[in-house]
Amino acid sequence: MPIKILMPALSPTMTEGNLAKWHKKEGDAVESGDVIAEIETDKATMEVEAVEEGTLGKIVVPEGTADVAVNAVIALLLEEGEDASALDGADTSGGTAPAPAAEEAKPEPAASPAPAAAPAPTAAPAPKAAGERIFASPLAKRIASQEGLDLAAISGSGPKGRVVKRDVDGAIAAGTGKAAPAGAPSASAPPAAAAPTVDDPVFQNMPEYEAVANSSMRKIIASRLTASARDIPHFNVSADIEIDKLLAARKDLNGRDGADYKISVNDFVIKAVAVALRRCPDVNVSYTDDAILKFKKADVSVAVAIEGGLITPIIKDAGSLGLAAISAKAKELAGKARDGKLAPEEFQGGTFTISNLGMFGVKSFNSIINPPQGGILSVGAGEQRPVVKDGALSVATVMSLTLAVDHRCIDGATAAGFMKELKAILEDPISLLL
Repeated sequence: MPIKILMPALSPTMTEGNLAKWHKKEGDAVESGDVIAEIETDKATMEVEAVEEGTLGKIVVPEGTADVAVNAVIALLLEEGEDASALDGADTSGGTAPAPAAEEAKPEPAASPAPAAAPAPTAAPAPKAAGERIFASPLAKRIASQEGLDLAAISGSGPKGRVVKRDVDGAIAAGTGKAAPAGAPSASAPPAAAAPTVDDPVFQNMPEYEAVANSSMRKIIASRLTASARDIPHFNVSADIEIDKLLAARKDLNGRDGADYKISVNDFVIKAVAVALRRCPDVNVSYTDDAILKFKKADVSVAVAIEGGLITPIIKDAGSLGLAAISAKAKELAGKARDGKLAPEEFQGGTFTISNLGMFGVKSFNSIINPPQGGILSVGAGEQRPVVKDGALSVATVMSLTLAVDHRCIDGATAAGFMKELKAILEDPISLLL
């Protein structure tokens, strides 16, 4: 029987991907470990290796196919002794669906065991008051959205009344919890306005245009940043940093005999941010409904512009690295990002993000938080500006920084304290040695 080659899940959140290229053609011998295809996810293009040996009997999904579901059959591999006749009537249905989020696998408290079958509700739950927060697991939210259910009308059996998958399944079986029809008043917050489509009449009177289809990356960026801007209460603080001492230290380091590195201003910023996060641990956090997570290391994500979007490779435990190591790692990750060769662990995670547009001459800007992180630092260009020192006017090289934090887990005074620490480090870079 031919062996099914399935669309792999290359990250915990991946549900579909694009089959970019086949490295083998039908009839080619395949050894375990051979690269057989390239899969394009929302973040990178990754190689897929064979785990079985045989002959590639049939390519089910041709290269260039977009939005292939995880665990869909993409090819059939003939085992030793099999020929093409074994492909006649071969099953090309998908494999087992990926497991749900780990959160759904957690056992519920003994006081509320899962029922064998969802009982019919004795009474409809009382509607939640306007603006009241609805606590539900990500899987429950997704199923409810797909089925057109109103989470506010479903009683939760999880911890603290949290709506979980079995509650939504019970509502579906009982035929309850349907969302109000379009136009009907709702007790919850109004839904966000949908983005226009290509055929929307609003574009009819506009100049001629070319419609460039959204890539998987662009769709993910749009979804995540819309959710971040809508759901996370952003709080911004800014500071101007004099960097003349930093520039002098950078020149000395890069000019040393035998130096095989070229440290950038951004490398100093990465190191300074990591040190400041260690000194101000209340900024190195993430918000959850259950608790604020305080991270013990600073894994700094660095925004890198790539063709068709943006990606944030991570410099792990940046506070423990020297400037030369940070410089080398940043260049390596940026190169891999632009080539689409980042491994999942190189861009998934991170506890804090830095976005630098200074090289484009941008003076200052505000960034949108990269969830589930609690903060992001926007770095502007260093430029000569007039400053007042000891009551006299002088000139200094000044760089503007803007910090955006999640106000649910980071208060204004905490954010200001972090910026004060960061300013002190960057204006006196020898303190990085302390």
